[in-house]
Amino acid sequence: MRYLFTAAALIAATLPASFADHCSEGSSQDALGNWYCQPVKAITYTGVGGKGSYNKITNMDSTSGKCSSFAYGYSGSMSPLDEEVSLHFRGPLRLKQFAVYTPGSSGKKARRGAHGRRHGHAHFHEHNNEVREAEAEAEEVMQEKRAVGDIVVATINGQVVSWTNQYSGQPATSAAAAAASTSTGAKTTVTSTLVQAAAQKQSSTSAAASSAAASSAAPSSAASSSSSSSSAASGSSWGQTAHYNSAQGSAKGVTFLNHMGGSGSGVFDYTFGNSLSYSSADGTKGASSAQVLSDTMLPSNVEVVIMSDKKCGDTDCGYTRPQGVSYHGFGGAKKAFFFEFSMPKDGNTGVNGDMPAIWMLNAQIPRTLQYGKAECSCWTTGCGEFDIFEVLQSGYNRCKSTLHGNVAGGDSDYFDRPTDGTIKAALILYDDNIHIKILDNSVTFGPSMSSDDISAICSSTATQSKSVSLFALAGK
Repeated sequence: MRYLFTAAALIAATLPASFADHCSEGSSQDALGNWYCQPVKAITYTGVGGKGSYNKITNMDSTSGKCSSFAYGYSGSMSPLDEEVSLHFRGPLRLKQFAVYTPGSSGKKARRGAHGRRHGHAHFHEHNNEVREAEAEAEEVMQEKRAVGDIVVATINGQVVSWTNQYSGQPATSAAAAAASTSTGAKTTVTSTLVQAAAQKQSSTSAAASSAAASSAAPSSAASSSSSSSSAASGSSWGQTAHYNSAQGSAKGVTFLNHMGGSGSGVFDYTFGNSLSYSSADGTKGASSAQVLSDTMLPSNVEVVIMSDKKCGDTDCGYTRPQGVSYHGFGGAKKAFFFEFSMPKDGNTGVNGDMPAIWMLNAQIPRTLQYGKAECSCWTTGCGEFDIFEVLQSGYNRCKSTLHGNVAGGDSDYFDRPTDGTIKAALILYDDNIHIKILDNSVTFGPSMSSDDISAICSSTATQSKSVSLFALAGK
């Protein structure tokens, strides 16, 4: 980590001001060591994807308290965040709307019935159609948001077969590269302790921001990467695959969960603690079945997790906590999340008091163990987290963003915390870049987003403006 930010500081000095952050205009440091430079309306992270590995969990033994894993390799322009992700919301926060979009999804035709989609397998009977049906299966793997490395089961010519999914939703050359470094033989134990969310996220962000005055930035080619991303987004519209509206009490394509296993649903034991459970309508308790989050404010230190409405089967999500509540996340190398929310102050000074946050995790983390033993989560070995809007100190009015993983870093420009009224914002993962942008309140989260709208968000850092910030990740 020290090497990363020393090199980045040297690179940043050579960049045009329009392609970097705004720390040269002034910065300040809080008591926890976090740096803050200037308020902005948009931030783009470049150089997000890469090649690496993390420890994928394969077993959790509640008797011995031990967890097993193997070194799972990944490679791709958005890896490992092209895998399924979950969205997390911590109070004090009011979530008014949430929507998910993927390119071209509105025009897809179902290839088989609901039963086949739900259980992740199909029945094929014609020998001459094996190749064609296999291609259809591969496309549906993408549509169902399976991660590279998950097990797919199918019946072909009357025989049940299984294989490891190598299709990431990217072109064939990228998908092949994603599979090339996968290892299935070794089991690895991580000995460090996975700390609780606040300390974990604060310390990582503090380390990422320790040289904020210089900022981490890559050569000017990173700027062209951002602009090429915007042009690549052109083409077919992006279809809405999930939506929630609190005022209407409506939700489709989403499931609301929390960490209350053993209360109505899920499981609790003294070895691993609480699993995921269905969330009550107010977010503060567990529930016996899926509920729609009500039009309410989540209190301090209350966390709600949003995943898709596709429940995990026996193997299609990889390993999941036994007896826990497990759903698919939102997968694919190209995906967009839209939010309408506010973060009012509640004056709480306890654990995570008055420290609202919105963040994204590799969905394997909550499906095994988000809080607890490090060896039971892929988090410490770099499977991916991105903090979108996070208040790092109680009562602060500034929201930071930070990427955690084998490639890591955090922009020291920040967003103003929306304490009075709601804001609308977009998070777009596309072509090795992550874009966050505050939107005009007139933007609606309809059944589709045009490619022009997506391109406009992705290209926001291509123009010289004090309201946008570019953070170029310098590698491991």
